[in-house]
Amino acid sequence: MLKSGSFELSSFMEKVITRNPGETEFHQAVREVSETLVPYTLEHPEYCEAKILERLTEPDRVVIFRVVWEDDTGEVHVNRAWRVQFNNSIGPYKGGLRFHPTVNLSVLKFLGFEQVLKNSLTGLPMGGAKGGSNFNPKGKSDREVMRFCQAMMTELQQHIGEDTDVPAGDIGVGGREISYLFGQYKRMRNRFTGVMTGKGLSYGGSLIRTEATGYGCVYFCENMFNRLGDSMRDKTVCVSGSGNVAIYAVEKAIELGGKVVTMSDSSGFIHEPDGFDYEQLKFIKNLKEVHRGRISEYADKFPTASYYAGERPWHVPCDVVLPCATQNEITGDEAKTLVHNGVKAVSEGANMPTELDGVHRFLEAKILYAPGKAANAGGVAVSGLEQSQNALRLSWSRLEVDERLKKIMKDIHDKCYWAGRESETYSNYVKGANIAGFVKVADAMLAYGIV
Repeated sequence: MLKSGSFELSSFMEKVITRNPGETEFHQAVREVSETLVPYTLEHPEYCEAKILERLTEPDRVVIFRVVWEDDTGEVHVNRAWRVQFNNSIGPYKGGLRFHPTVNLSVLKFLGFEQVLKNSLTGLPMGGAKGGSNFNPKGKSDREVMRFCQAMMTELQQHIGEDTDVPAGDIGVGGREISYLFGQYKRMRNRFTGVMTGKGLSYGGSLIRTEATGYGCVYFCENMFNRLGDSMRDKTVCVSGSGNVAIYAVEKAIELGGKVVTMSDSSGFIHEPDGFDYEQLKFIKNLKEVHRGRISEYADKFPTASYYAGERPWHVPCDVVLPCATQNEITGDEAKTLVHNGVKAVSEGANMPTELDGVHRFLEAKILYAPGKAANAGGVAVSGLEQSQNALRLSWSRLEVDERLKKIMKDIHDKCYWAGRESETYSNYVKGANIAGFVKVADAMLAYGIV
C-alpha cells in the first residue's frame, strides 16, 4: 500500500503540475495536502471513483480583469486583479483579498485551495475563495487607494454577493481598503448587505474581527499544550511579522503568560530579550498602523532591544514559534535550527509560512506543529460570525464573540487532534487538519453527484 500510495502521489502531482505550469506556490500547497489525502483516499474508494481530489484541486472558476485608476498627479495606472472561486460545496465562497506586488495567480490559487479546507474546519457553512491585485498600497495616498478600490469593485461587484461570494481583507487590505470597497459596492448595487467582512463597527463589522487571526493562533497553541497538561505560561515565544496577525498574537501570548521576544517586518527583526510588555506593544501597533513605519524604529526607541537587518528571527532560542508574516518564511534549514534549539510548539498565524522541507522536519521531530489552515482559521471564523450578525441585524458583544472564537478554535483543535492521532502521546496535526477539512467538503461533493 505504501509503494502504491507513493506511486499514486507522484502520478497525481505530475498531473497537477502539468495542468498548472509555473504555479510553484500552488504546487507546494497541493503537495502538502496530497501527502496526507492520497493515501487516505486510497483507503476510501468512493472518493477515488468520483475523482474528488482531482476536482478539489481545480477551481470552480477564475475571474481575471484589469483595474485602471488615476493617481494624484493625473497619471493613469493599469493593474491586474483576480478572484479565484475555488469550491462552494458547503457554502458561499469566502476568502480574503490581497493587495501586494507579488500577487499572482499561483499565490491566489494556493490561498484559495487552503481556504477550502480551513473554512471547512471552522464548522461554519463557508466555501473557499481568494482574490486580490498586484497593486501596492504602500506609499499611496488615501485618495489613490480609494480610487483604486472603487475601480476594482466596479468589476468585482458582478461576481460577489452575500449568498455567492463574500470577500474579506488580507495582506494590504485593511479597514481602509474594506471601507472603500464596500462603499463602492453599496453605491453600485443600492443594497446594504453583508457582502464583505472586516467592515468597520459603524457599518456592520464585528468586534474581535481585527484581533481574531492572532488570538485564534494562540488559542490553538494553548489547546495543544493543554492536551499535554501544559500551557503557554512562562514559555519564550518568537513571533514574525508586525501586522494585525502578529500584533494580536503577541497580545494574547502575553496575556496567557508567555514571554514574546521577537517581532519583524520585511526589513529585519527586533529581539527584546526580556519580552515585550503592553506599552512596548502599543508603540509597535502605533508605529505600524498609524505611522506605517519600520520595525527598526523600535530599537531606536527602546535600547534594550537589538535590531537585525535583513534577517529572520528563527535562530533565537525559544519554546514557541508563531510565524505571522507571509508564506515560506521558515526554510528547511531554519526549521532544523529551531528543533535543535529546543522549540516545543509551532502555531502558524500566516498562510503556508513553512516550506515543505521545514514541515517534514517539524513532523519528524514530533513537536506540536499546527498548520496555518487550522491555527489561523480564527480570522475567517469571526468573518463567518460577522456574516451571521449581518443576516440577523444584530451586534454581539466583545465577550460573546471572543467566547465563540475560543470555542471554535477548541473545536478545530479537537477535530485535528483526533483525525491525526498516531499514539497516546502524539498527534500529527497536519494530517488531522487535512483529513478533517477534506471529509466534510468531499462528502458534500459526493452528495451532489458529478457536477
